[in-house]
Amino acid sequence: MPKATETTLEINLNALTHNFTYLKSKLQPGVKLMGVVKAFAYGSDSVVIAKKLEQLKIDYLAVAYASEGVVLRDAGIKSPILVLHPQTVNFNKIVDRCLEPGIYSPLMLKRFIAFAESLNLQDYPIHIKINTGMNRIGFAPEEASSITEILKQTTAVKVKSIFSHLAASEDVANKAFAERQIKLFQKTSDDLISELGYAPLRHTLNTSGILNFPEAQFDMVRSGIGLYGFGNDANENKNLEPVASLKTIISQIHHIKKGESVGYNFGFIAPKDSVTATLPLGHADGIHRGYGKGKGFVTIKGEKAPMIGNICMDMLMVDITDIDCNEGDEVLVFGKSTTAEEFAETINSISYEVITAISQRVKRIVID
Repeated sequence: MPKATETTLEINLNALTHNFTYLKSKLQPGVKLMGVVKAFAYGSDSVVIAKKLEQLKIDYLAVAYASEGVVLRDAGIKSPILVLHPQTVNFNKIVDRCLEPGIYSPLMLKRFIAFAESLNLQDYPIHIKINTGMNRIGFAPEEASSITEILKQTTAVKVKSIFSHLAASEDVANKAFAERQIKLFQKTSDDLISELGYAPLRHTLNTSGILNFPEAQFDMVRSGIGLYGFGNDANENKNLEPVASLKTIISQIHHIKKGESVGYNFGFIAPKDSVTATLPLGHADGIHRGYGKGKGFVTIKGEKAPMIGNICMDMLMVDITDIDCNEGDEVLVFGKSTTAEEFAETINSISYEVITAISQRVKRIVID
């Protein structure tokens, strides 16, 4: 691994390959894998990740919004792409780039069919989202018959998949709730397939679902956070490798006398003669203002350096009193040895928030 000379996010495609292979090993024969690359591929680089997943023969990709799919298509990505949360204003972009919308309401279904018919499209692939208890977006199960009634009146679209989303697949205490969701999805999708007269793909498992509910893999599963190295479980995390490592350097070292302050609004008052390091990394780069004042730490020369004072827009300070280091030395914020999950826990956050928050101004370095 190259030594950091500025703030960088290393994207390790070897780790991605490892995670992909591990998750594939959990699947029954014939079950497809959808790779979720929304939110800049969980804060890394959606194009880089998608191209690698194509090399690995991913079956499907998924993004949250049409604009994310446009970026992938414009970069040459050929795999089928599900848009999980499309907006009606983006139907033109979706069809123009051969993206596949997740349809989640009667109004959206009618509007997309009207749009497809206006272009004389035939069998354009759509995906039907069923709300089985998450209560974010999706058709209510009792709307299944009305869905098929609408679909039977057109040849402009064809259902490519039926899917849902588990609300707490990682939570053992709520296993019964997930099982009820799976049972409801099974019945609702069975009813839809019976009425449609053909069998679209079915998928409801996310990363935690893949690991905890192997009996509900249906035709395809979706993985987002698992591909990036987190299994929402301490034991499963050992089987995965973080793809992203955030590194920076020491810009300047200060010798602070007892009683002196550091940073904005006297956020740190030295309790004794201390040594601090200033790092070129701040909340504009994705480091939450909840860090600092003793919450959170970075790693320098294998030692923990606690964050002190208030996090600035472009800088933060750490206590290096007991660490033998120099200006220009590399600093690990999170990666393999100190994971984003561990980093997040210090402010009661989660790995998802930490990795997706990394600003686009942070330089990306790809390791393959």
